Amino acid sequence: MTHRGAVVLMAFCALLWSTAGVMTRFLERAESFEVTFWRSFFCVIGVAAAIAWRARASSSDPNTALGPVAAVVRMGVPGLISGVMWAIMFTCFMVALTRTTVANTLLVSALSPLFAALLAWAVLKEQVRAITWAAIALAGFGIWWMVHEGVSPQGASGMLIALGVPIAAAINLVVLRKLHAQVDFGPAVLLGGLISCIATLPFAWPLAATANDLAILAFLGFFQLALPCVLMIRAAKQLAPQEIALIALLENLLGAAWAWIGAGEALNAATLQGGAIVLAALIGNELLTGQSPEQKSAASPSATQGQSGV
Repeated sequence: MTHRGAVVLMAFCALLWSTAGVMTRFLERAESFEVTFWRSFFCVIGVAAAIAWRARASSSDPNTALGPVAAVVRMGVPGLISGVMWAIMFTCFMVALTRTTVANTLLVSALSPLFAALLAWAVLKEQVRAITWAAIALAGFGIWWMVHEGVSPQGASGMLIALGVPIAAAINLVVLRKLHAQVDFGPAVLLGGLISCIATLPFAWPLAATANDLAILAFLGFFQLALPCVLMIRAAKQLAPQEIALIALLENLLGAAWAWIGAGEALNAATLQGGAIVLAALIGNELLTGQSPEQKSAASPSATQGQSGV
């Protein structure tokens, strides 16, 4: 995969992630913890089915002919760390929404590019270009401008919980970047979903979802969670952690657009202006930074030989 292809793939992931808000508008009875439980449950089913299918398709290759359980075990400690980070991201966002406003939660989640850049610099020794730092700051301002009318000092506990999302995302991205050539991290999404199911089931019980709710949550589990998370792991082989986190901010812009198209929610001036700022920051970063020498080296055939697929 080329650098440009990875950028397009990450944008597609953001598009899939952004459908959560508008889809949950049509739920009848399922709320908060139950939404998280069922979404994670269907994510587990989707990733497990994909792993099983790949195992059958590659049965002649002992390195890839693994069932879901064996694939999870084969990841070792790095996969466990990644799985726990996925679980934190899957659950913290929804839990935060029950304790603070959507605006507060989105604002805290927008710290992901900053944390990813700092951790990549500290752990991977990756030099972050000045234009990328500027893009991170500009995109953060854009997100703040989008939601500033709804930001409030209330719900501090929810904001602290929401802080788990950018921290876990940064750790996960750095782990993926550092070890993607040695470890197949695809099963980590399955592990994260399983941990999330176990953690949220006691709070979701008794389950109240209707058949309509289950259909919506199945869509979210398969196409809004499992598919984009696995695709993001592929993109992580070519993109720096901060670049992935920046592109992922498209989720907020596209989510607002989906709410307007699918649920008739009005787009106020701040949302449009902030969205334009974020989009300008992302496009500017891609156009002005291009592909680093390290990324060009990683994209060469000799450098990608032996890497495990997702």
